[in-house]
Parts: sequence; structure tokens; C-alpha cells
Amino acid sequence: MGEAPIREAGCCCGKLTIKLSGDPEYVSSCACQACQRRTGSAFGVTAFFKEEQVVGEWGEATVFERIGASGKPLFFRFCPSCGSTVWWEALARPGRIAVAVGAFADKDFPAPQRLIWADYKAAWVEPPNGAPVFPKSP
Repeated sequence: MGEAPIREAGCCCGKLTIKLSGDPEYVSSCACQACQRRTGSAFGVTAFFKEEQVVGEWGEATVFERIGASGKPLFFRFCPSCGSTVWWEALARPGRIAVAVGAFADKDFPAPQRLIWADYKAAWVEPPNGAPVFPKSP
């Protein structure tokens, strides 16, 4: 068995990075309005890792806190220089780190396995081929 890959996600300017060991537990696309606003796109794509998969964090992050649909806070880590969101934690999912898939800048990164908050998606957004679609959060 080979060694687990080390994956590095970072901001646009390179001042904020996080390294993780191994593959994500799952990858999800989300069309909620909060993800639309966070990404400036029609949806967000997130890779979920266990906390123990974090190898290290470098750089100084600014934290933005908001209340999620669960009623519990989410803590977003973004670069104070370029503004890129790199990762976040949700108190509704303890022990998990959510990382913006685009921050990996890896064309071979695993595809999303589902689409959530589909009730808010743009009409032209299509779910990943064969992936389950949830009107809200599952």
C-alpha cells in the first residue's frame, strides 16, 4: 500500500495554505445562496476531510463567522491579502474540515458526489453525472 497523498490548498496570492493527508471523505457541490455569494459563482464545491487529516496550516487567516441552516456557526478562513476562502469549519459537523475544491487548483481532484440546496440552483446548473440531488441539505 502506498503512502497517502498530501494535498495542498491555497489562496490566490499564496499567503494562506492548508495541507491535508489522503483523500477527502466526500466532495459536495452546493447551490445555496450563501455559497453563491462566497464563491461569486453559481455554486460552491467542497471537499470534506477529517480534522486528523490536516498536516499543517500556513499563513494568517481572517475569520468570517455566519450562522448556517443548522442554526450553528460556520467559521470561514480566508486570506486577508487576496480574499480567497480556503477552508472552514461548521459546528454542525464537528471533527470535519471543509476545503474549497478550487483552492487545490488540481484538475484531477475527485468530482462532487452530490448536489445540495438544488432548490436555489441556476436553471443551467446540472448535477454531477448520476449524483444524488437534494432540494436542501440532506
